[in-house]
Amino acid sequence: MKKNEQELVPKTSNKKIIIVGIIMFFVGAIGLYLLIYFFPEPFVKTITEQTEVRNVTVTDTGIADAVDKLYDAVVVVKTYTDGQLYATGTGFVYKEDGDTAYILTNNHVIEDGDEIYVEFTDGSNVVTKVEGSDSYSDIAVLSVDSSYVTTVAQIGSSEEARVGDTVFTVGAPIDSSTYSGTVTRGIVSGKNRLVSVSSSNNGTSDMMMSVLQTDAAINSGNSGGPLANANGEVIGITSLKLSSGSTSSASIEGMGFAIPIETALDYAEKLEHDETIERPQLGISMRNLSDAMYYHYQELRNIDIEAGVYVEEVTSGSPAADAGIRAGDIIISADGEDVDNLAYLRYLLYTHDVGDTMELTIYRNGDEVNLTVTLDQAVS
Repeated sequence: MKKNEQELVPKTSNKKIIIVGIIMFFVGAIGLYLLIYFFPEPFVKTITEQTEVRNVTVTDTGIADAVDKLYDAVVVVKTYTDGQLYATGTGFVYKEDGDTAYILTNNHVIEDGDEIYVEFTDGSNVVTKVEGSDSYSDIAVLSVDSSYVTTVAQIGSSEEARVGDTVFTVGAPIDSSTYSGTVTRGIVSGKNRLVSVSSSNNGTSDMMMSVLQTDAAINSGNSGGPLANANGEVIGITSLKLSSGSTSSASIEGMGFAIPIETALDYAEKLEHDETIERPQLGISMRNLSDAMYYHYQELRNIDIEAGVYVEEVTSGSPAADAGIRAGDIIISADGEDVDNLAYLRYLLYTHDVGDTMELTIYRNGDEVNLTVTLDQAVS
């Protein structure tokens, strides 16, 4: 009997513990319920303070207001030769002065034309006067009677534009009558891009320009039109020629280029007033070394350089002649910058003013020679 009584003691103790535990749980739960019921504020406040509520609304209402500010300042440019439509492009009214309104476009849009018309958004076709044009900057200025103009474009700043900023174009891609007034949207994809371009319509890349890059669609017919920021202010002039002149980007989607508005207006000011655009010259005829290898193979076959600008001829009395440059020299560096082709050499040359000096390194008979050239004005 004593053994059985000893075995029952632990079982009785366990039951008591379980019962006490259950009673304590319910008492605690009831107590907490009553506390929250009669005094809820401290608990609600604590939970609210720990929870941050954010109301986020994502909307994109577009850039219609910005487009409206610029739209009626944009024109279709029509170039005629011998009475036949030769080319079309885009331009925009950027200035009014008394009875005259001025229109910016690309030089290559009006090049080789003998009569230039512009078509406004209301359908008016007006013959223009060509105030001036410049092939190297690819800028042309036209003028019309200001009575035809309803809107003048607001000018912005390409220098203040940031990569990633929203931009748009207005133009007449492909066909002026069917698609005039087409708006395309994108961003500033890059700034200060050096792009090869031809100074004429022969397709040869013989110079470089510092331009804006955008992914906004720029098609044939858009050339000369505005690239504008999200405020509807013009920050550049679009040019298909810039794209087609660069063999590295000609077939790549989403790469368009525009001449910075500051550069364009600087040239436009001179063209308006029929001022001579001064550019420095070296006084040489030249070709890329890669091309010269074909024409002067026997002379160049054993050279140990791969890139540069071959001097074909030196004009007597020119800056190059005075500095000691000779035909057959190869320019490999200018102002400390490697020169791989004549387009880049011309770009560096045009960063100088008439009267400046330019430091050149040439390759001659296996040696490098440093020369200083004092630049004078190129003859137009």
